[in-house]
Amino acid sequence: MESTSTRIGIIGGSGLDDPQILLDARDEQVVTPWGEPSSPLRHGHIAGVPCVLLARHGREHRIPPTFVNNRANLHALRAAGCTYLFATTAVGSLRQEIGRGDLVILDQFLDFTRLRPLSFHEHFEPGQAAHTPMADPFDASLRSRLIAAARALALPHHARGTVVTIEGPRFSTRAESRMFQSWGADVINMSTAPECALAAEAGLPYAAIAMATDYDCWKEDEAPVTWSEITRIFAANVDSVVKLLSHTLTRLR
Repeated sequence: MESTSTRIGIIGGSGLDDPQILLDARDEQVVTPWGEPSSPLRHGHIAGVPCVLLARHGREHRIPPTFVNNRANLHALRAAGCTYLFATTAVGSLRQEIGRGDLVILDQFLDFTRLRPLSFHEHFEPGQAAHTPMADPFDASLRSRLIAAARALALPHHARGTVVTIEGPRFSTRAESRMFQSWGADVINMSTAPECALAAEAGLPYAAIAMATDYDCWKEDEAPVTWSEITRIFAANVDSVVKLLSHTLTRLR
């Protein structure tokens, strides 16, 4: 993993789609067989490591979750020579112990989306069916490095967590929020699926840093989640995500 050819792809989610986190940055406009990605690719460096940043929802956050072109995004990052992918995402907590601002190094997902292209394979060639293993969807080595970095930096974090991805853009009902809890989900968002599965199809090791920004709507002793609250909490804690990425990347050189 310490090869000099290492190039890190970063899919920046809500609150971390600002390309200014890269040094020596330059933009590249690309078009893929699946259309245009969500944003231009921004090439640069973090902690001396070559990186390519893509804003999942566009740099001005104009693309709703359902309409993110995940296939174009993953194709563009692989074509740019990325060898590993880190994704960031804001999530709602479904557990009391996962507090606002806590980081969660995801290890499982539940896909509750309905309208998104789920695969690069729109047909199989004769005798070449492609069914991607998904028992452990997030790369174990990248996860272990993120966990070690979070511990070294003394950041509030959880070393594992199951995320349920809903279609959006609406938030959950209370009944849905409680149902997801009963399914074993720890956090909820609108982005990890099918992005994670497509990364696996593309052969790109993928890990996700989730930041809890709210408690969805299952807690009846406080107001349900709002978009303004999500952005406020993420902005107040975004330095933790940047520090975690930087610390991790210095050990990938």
